[in-house]
Amino acid sequence: MKEKTAIYPGTFDPITRGHIDIIQRAAKIFHRLIVAVAHNPGKEPLFSVEERVDMIRQSLSPLGLKNVEVETFSSLLIAYAKSKGATAIVRGLRAVSDFEYEFQMALMNRKLEDSVETLFLMPSEQYTYLSSRIVKEIAYYGGDIECLVTPPVARMLREKLGARNRE
Repeated sequence: MKEKTAIYPGTFDPITRGHIDIIQRAAKIFHRLIVAVAHNPGKEPLFSVEERVDMIRQSLSPLGLKNVEVETFSSLLIAYAKSKGATAIVRGLRAVSDFEYEFQMALMNRKLEDSVETLFLMPSEQYTYLSSRIVKEIAYYGGDIECLVTPPVARMLREKLGARNRE
C-alpha cells in the first residue's frame, strides 16, 4: 500500500489545543502528516514564522507523533501539496461560519489539482469555540490561557504580549 501524505496548513498564530486535536487525529489517518506553517504577511501575524514553527514543535514533542513533520511554505497551497506528494489537505471545521470559506477553498484546490482531496475534521467538542484570534485577545488582556494552549505557547504569548491586565 502506497504511503499517504497529508498537509495540515495554517497560520498557527499561535497553535492552540484545537489545532493539536486535529493533528493527533489526522496523524492516525495518514502515514505522514506535514503541519505546514504559512508565510502570510497579509494576516499580520503576532509571531514570526520561525517562532510559530518552534511553538508547534515544542507543543507536539511530548506527544511522540513520529509521522508528523513541521515545515513552512510560501507558495500556493496546492502547489506545495503536490511538491510533497500529498494526496490530501486536512482542514478543521469548528462551526458553520467556517464552512463557506473552507468549502470555496476546497473546490478551488480541486479545480487546480484534482488528485489532492480536502478532508474536513471536526475538532473535539471542547475546542469548537477556540481560535488563535480568541487566544491572543484573552492573553492580551491578561486572561488565563493555560487550558487553551500548551505551556510553551502560553509562555511565548506572555513574553510577546506582557503578562499584565489591560484596562
